[in-house]
Amino acid sequence: MPDILSPDSVGLVTPQTHQFTNPLSLECGRTLPSYELVYETYGSLNERRTNAILICHALSGDHHAAGYYTMHDKKPGWWETCIGPGKPIDTNRFFVVSLNNLGGCKGSTGPNSINPETGNPFGPDFPIVTVKDWVKSQARLGDVLGITQWAAVIGGSLGGMQALQWTIDYPKHLRHCIAIAAAPKLSAQNIAFNEVARQAILNDPEFHDGHYYQHKVVPRQGLMLARMLGHITYLSEDSMRKKFGRELQEGKINFGFDVEFQVESYLRYQGRSFVNRFDANTYLLMTKALDYFDPASQHGDDLTAALANVQAQFLVLSFTSDWRFPPSRSREIVKALLNNRKRVAYAQIKAQDGHDAFLMPIPHYLQIFQAYMQQIEIPGEKS
Repeated sequence: MPDILSPDSVGLVTPQTHQFTNPLSLECGRTLPSYELVYETYGSLNERRTNAILICHALSGDHHAAGYYTMHDKKPGWWETCIGPGKPIDTNRFFVVSLNNLGGCKGSTGPNSINPETGNPFGPDFPIVTVKDWVKSQARLGDVLGITQWAAVIGGSLGGMQALQWTIDYPKHLRHCIAIAAAPKLSAQNIAFNEVARQAILNDPEFHDGHYYQHKVVPRQGLMLARMLGHITYLSEDSMRKKFGRELQEGKINFGFDVEFQVESYLRYQGRSFVNRFDANTYLLMTKALDYFDPASQHGDDLTAALANVQAQFLVLSFTSDWRFPPSRSREIVKALLNNRKRVAYAQIKAQDGHDAFLMPIPHYLQIFQAYMQQIEIPGEKS
């Protein structure tokens, strides 16, 4: 039984849904006439509405970042390590908002939502959305909540990219940006990983051109392979060696193609469990949003020019063993900010956990994160 009543947990939480009826114009040229966003909140919004934090999730994340839904939940939200009383994102000080992005599969309008024009799920007819589109929808949610300026926008990986986009598109609407294990754009290698994952899904016999809902099937094999490939890139060689080595399931070689090594069993488990909680069309959309993110492309491929008008203070964090978004990519962001004489703090954290390190309870990481968050000033806060 998880310790839901722990003093550093936000405890039991309930997701909320807001229906937006004003049309949303998207970068792809299409418009969503209406849509829903699902979100959770932790902590209390102060009277002056100056203590709000926005959490942006990564590729397979969602709005459930902290706490539990029932007393019987086996696991808390995906960032329980960092959100809660006394934690880096301290809910005794901050009002935290975490949402499921547009195009997601956990309640916000996406491919598995019903298209009002057809009465069937959108499926592949759901428009491709970008990081800029997500930020625009997030800004609208802020308006609904009466938040004119976020104390900080925070995210890891793809979430960090959203936080960076916030500083470009809405420079006056946030005071701090915390980008963790992020990059200013994907490398060709990363785009290649995403393409292999998409091909696994697209070529699954049960994909049915994205209309698998009507066939009452799921492209299980394709989505499972996509997740297995992705998961390998989230880990480091050191972490995999430490966790699995070359251990054999039965202690001997069986000269076959079934599971023999423990790492094979682990990857298959990860793939199967992912199929049960994620949507294949959403996975395609999310990886495309990753591929398309490149704010410098609108400024002659000059990241310094792209960040020229940002006003937020920055904390940029990277991890030594992250080979998917290595520290060199974070330093590109830092350099562009320094070129503009912007206020930025940077730390490269020694860790063996690969890209997933931003989710782990690494003491040095949490200490730096917490120290930065503690120095964020909240107008109207009693000292």
